[in-house]
Amino acid sequence: MPCRFSATPTTWMSFCFAVLLFVIPLRSSSADDWPQWGGPKRDCVWREDGIVESLPPGPLPRVWSTPLGEGYSGPAVADGRVFITDYQPADRQERVLCLNAETGKVLWQHAYDVRYTVSYAHGPRATPVVDGNRVYTIGTQGDMFCFDVEQGEILWKKDFVEEYGTALPNWGMAASPLVDGKQLITLVGGSDGACLVSFDKMTGQELWRAIDDPAVGYAPPVIYEFDGVRQLIAWHPTAITSLNPETGEKYWEFPFDVRVGLTVPMPRQQGNRLFVTSFYNGPRMLEVSSNPPAAKLIWRGNSDSEKKTDGLHSIMPTPIFTESHIYGVCSFGQLRCLDAQQGDRIWETFEATGEDRWWNAFLIPHKDRVFICNEQGELIIARLTPEGYEELSRAELLEPTRKVRRRLTIWSHPAFAMQSVFARNDKEIVRVNLAAE
Repeated sequence: MPCRFSATPTTWMSFCFAVLLFVIPLRSSSADDWPQWGGPKRDCVWREDGIVESLPPGPLPRVWSTPLGEGYSGPAVADGRVFITDYQPADRQERVLCLNAETGKVLWQHAYDVRYTVSYAHGPRATPVVDGNRVYTIGTQGDMFCFDVEQGEILWKKDFVEEYGTALPNWGMAASPLVDGKQLITLVGGSDGACLVSFDKMTGQELWRAIDDPAVGYAPPVIYEFDGVRQLIAWHPTAITSLNPETGEKYWEFPFDVRVGLTVPMPRQQGNRLFVTSFYNGPRMLEVSSNPPAAKLIWRGNSDSEKKTDGLHSIMPTPIFTESHIYGVCSFGQLRCLDAQQGDRIWETFEATGEDRWWNAFLIPHKDRVFICNEQGELIIARLTPEGYEELSRAELLEPTRKVRRRLTIWSHPAFAMQSVFARNDKEIVRVNLAAE
């Protein structure tokens, strides 16, 4: 009798899940990778086929678990390897690790000394970026490396503070860099107009620099196409800036002074609109044109208080932006649905999250469902529609290990690749098989 997750009793469902995990081949040869922040298309969408319809209750069985140190960075998965960074407080070192994606075995690692001067000094923040035979990493204090993926040889490196005079943001360097053609584009926060810098990805040579704002922020840069024109969007603490991704030439800039520099969630595009959300200042919806390139405000939230909010005041999670609605996690844990046209709130719920300041959950669309990784270490499958929140199943993925206020948390974005989820806390990184057969 075949095992069908959605139609069997709880005990039989759990048994089938465990059996499938170990007897069905992990078909990495035909599976997708997650080589950078946000996945293959940098949009936080999981597109693989053959994924389970529901999860068994209780702890999910692992393909493997590998010990790991402190850190907020997420994993990158590419070509059968997993790349992750951590911090070893006893040695005062950050590490870059390369693991075998099938076994979890450490293939190579590179450790370097670091002296933290930032708040929440518990490890690297930025997800590695894999591009062909190279992987790029950025540490908390602005140490950027380009490694050979096979052996871990350093091909080139940069020290943002020493070379660019970077004034580190309060919570350290967090934005994952962006590969575009021959370029590696990343937030640097340097002086002399070097908030954003393009490097030759092969040599590390600077190609161009842009934006005269020493406040660097945390949101990863992203390239969107508006009416056939590619625009590089950089959201930094004083403005949302659009640039020509080839040259760094400014197309347009929308002033937006963000309190405490909390530009964290990646800007989202839908058609000719661009949406951003911040913890204190709330949301802004822009309409972007391309001939000539320009942007204007369509709507904004009506409250600048993170406690009594009408729209979406997200601290970290990048929202989902559809043609008609926006789904995201607000300042005190509310999972909310907004009308994308006017910004009106349609509904909110705490069912998938919890109620406290700075609450976090990552939303990863997969076909007609959403995988939700909340900060309590739970993995949830749900449907988010204008009608409301419909939970399909939930299970325990990882133990929350980092104490924030009165609770234990996980603030690291997982990777979804090889029909699996790869996730970490401050003790381990795990792979859980989510293949349906």
